[in-house]
Amino acid sequence: MKRVRTAVFPVAGLGTRILPATKAMPKEMLTIVDRPLIQYAVEEALEAGVERFVFVTGRGKSALVDHFDIAYELETVMTSRGKSLDRLGGTRFQPGALVSVRQQEPLGLGHAVWCAREIVGDEPFAVLLPDDLMVGKPNCLAQMVEAYEKVGGNIVCAQDVPRERTQSYGIVTPGASDGPLTEVRGLVEKPQPEDAPSTLGVVGRYILQPEVMAILGRIGKGSGGEIQLTDGMAELIGTQPFHAFTFAGERHDCGDAGGFVVANLALALGRADLAPRVRAFLASRD
Repeated sequence: MKRVRTAVFPVAGLGTRILPATKAMPKEMLTIVDRPLIQYAVEEALEAGVERFVFVTGRGKSALVDHFDIAYELETVMTSRGKSLDRLGGTRFQPGALVSVRQQEPLGLGHAVWCAREIVGDEPFAVLLPDDLMVGKPNCLAQMVEAYEKVGGNIVCAQDVPRERTQSYGIVTPGASDGPLTEVRGLVEKPQPEDAPSTLGVVGRYILQPEVMAILGRIGKGSGGEIQLTDGMAELIGTQPFHAFTFAGERHDCGDAGGFVVANLALALGRADLAPRVRAFLASRD
């Protein structure tokens, strides 16, 4: 079984759910407390053992790559003033560890993943959607990698979703369950509540085998007129092991204004330096 060394970050989206904040700034650069969403996702992948990082970007997204570059002026000023560079966190890469490819047309998540095919090659790879902020110890991808090393094949992160919201998710047709792992017998993209085979929805983390790339390269447009990753993954079911993994932790949908605000509050309340001030403010509004 090959190790998961590469992670793909589809970051070409327009962020229309949270306009006007994303009119001129990538939604993945929106900050939760004191770091952008993309940094949370990258640090999650680093902690899970990922070594190669592929950003699938679009026009106007150069800030995402710049964030992980060396900032000579900033670092020089910080050092001269006696400030620790630790405050920058995991924002510096060795040359070649981070690669950017361009999704030239907004043709969907499946197409964005396919754009990374030459870099992924013939190895399994992870996909992380940065606007799905996962909070847990060990982190979400680390938990999935541990499960992958036991069962192999393909693994999607999943959670139970309200039936009235199934049309916002890829939904699993479930088979046998073993702890956090559920056999995937089918996948359908954004079904209406009355048509959904379950309420187990796929959320922003995946470990996939490279064979999905050839499928994504030939399938047509699906739900919403886009090339859907769910449709590509569905063709692997029955030919390779396929499981849904229920993450032990919290998920925040930060592509939505309400979820973005809640994520800021939740993470601030988890920090000893910020929690007292936030709690005092919330108490004053009761």
